Amino acid sequence: MNGSANTNARTTVAQALARLNFKPRELEPGHVWLAGAGPGDPGCLTLEVLAALGQCDALVYDALVSPDVVAVAEGAELFYAGKRGGQPSMKQDDINALLVRLAREGRRVVRLKGGDPYIFGRGGEEALALAREGIPFRVLSGLTSGLSALAATGIPATMRGINKAVILATGHAAGTEDDIDWAAIARTGQPVVVYMGMANLPLIAAALLKGGLAPSTPAAVIVAATTPQERIVVATLATIAEEAAAAGLASPALIVVGGIVAMRKTLLGEP
Repeated sequence: MNGSANTNARTTVAQALARLNFKPRELEPGHVWLAGAGPGDPGCLTLEVLAALGQCDALVYDALVSPDVVAVAEGAELFYAGKRGGQPSMKQDDINALLVRLAREGRRVVRLKGGDPYIFGRGGEEALALAREGIPFRVLSGLTSGLSALAATGIPATMRGINKAVILATGHAAGTEDDIDWAAIARTGQPVVVYMGMANLPLIAAALLKGGLAPSTPAAVIVAATTPQERIVVATLATIAEEAAAAGLASPALIVVGGIVAMRKTLLGEP
């Protein structure tokens, strides 16, 4: 009986895919599809993105895309276009020009990004560049790291009685003239998930404290969510920068601040 049950379990994925009757759209020559690879785990890929990788003959991919996911595009010419803070990176204008050139050469192009192309992935800029040049394009959504990383580490993005909204913000410009109004975010009392803020974590924490958030507000830093390298440090807003540094955490990372972080302890049964 158990053997039969195990056999059925092993064939469930194939059966489910067959029952979906999923028919992917054709990636035509001269078209560009902007696709999201999700937070890291290949299991987070959507069926549409998986199908696109199987069709493309040119793959332009980012630094946060798993090598296992890149390998799905077997036979495609690979173009690395990763951007990492503080490291030499391909300029966005050059990436835009590459996508246009490949499309005009009649290539079947997939532009693959970590997370979702339209959530701090500069997918909007690339779509605009393609539209201006008359290049046909399509956007394939992916699981954004700002939400899936929370789920992977036991933190609900929303919880009745705790929050009525969740704010996604970028910490890249913290401390500069282009910085966002952290005090305004603090005044909402709603949780904030910060992308690209690891290098500026002390500045961001200080700004949120100055804006009125209590020093005891729960906070966390999540590194490499959903991957074997995943790490998380949970602390308070007053101590998160110090504790993350002591743990040696580095980008890619997400910062989460708000009452939802405290739910992790209860949901995971931690002491």
